[in-house]
Amino acid sequence: MAEGPDITRIAQLIGDPTRGAILSALLSGKALSAGELADEAGVTPQTASGHLGQMVEAGLLWRRKQGRHQYFALADDTVAHALETLAGLAASQGHLRTRPGPRDAKMREARVCYDHLAGARGVQLFDSLAGRGLLTVSREDIALTDRGGAVMTAFGLDMAAVAAQRRPLCRVCLDWSERRSHLAGALGAALLDRMIALGWLRRNERGRDLAVTPPGRKAFDDVFGV
Repeated sequence: MAEGPDITRIAQLIGDPTRGAILSALLSGKALSAGELADEAGVTPQTASGHLGQMVEAGLLWRRKQGRHQYFALADDTVAHALETLAGLAASQGHLRTRPGPRDAKMREARVCYDHLAGARGVQLFDSLAGRGLLTVSREDIALTDRGGAVMTAFGLDMAAVAAQRRPLCRVCLDWSERRSHLAGALGAALLDRMIALGWLRRNERGRDLAVTPPGRKAFDDVFGV
């Protein structure tokens, strides 16, 4: 028998359409209740509960308790990265669901990928940082340059706190809609938080799409134009 990690258990869990819909909903980075996730997946709360229990047991989800209520979130950014990579692979091979309408256009422009910016704006950000020499990029290996760190500090980020997190500072994530790279990791998350604080972007109460405000659109292009 071959030794090493067994990917079949995880693959079976992700491969189920209901569990896939639940995991995709949690890529918003928010913790959602079993009822909310049942609505997202189009199943009964009882059915959703069974699926959620399996994914918690497998380490894909984190069960959070708030008083008498329970919520579910992705276990960590490693799970989110794997899901977004699979979405990119599916898109590149033409495995796409029917586009439901205008909301998808918003998703393609700007959306949350767990805790960082994705979509066309996420790719624009990545290309700008790489093109200006603020990131060094060699396929999947990327790093923030000294000049990049200075620019991030000037942009309002506490780089000492960002770098101290127990996760990679910079990480490449394959964008499923653009099929190009966007920035993940602690820096990607900090940049998204900063853009929301500046009023460039607004989060949706439900869903993953981000609204780019008119002032934010101009500011984003001024600072991160390609």
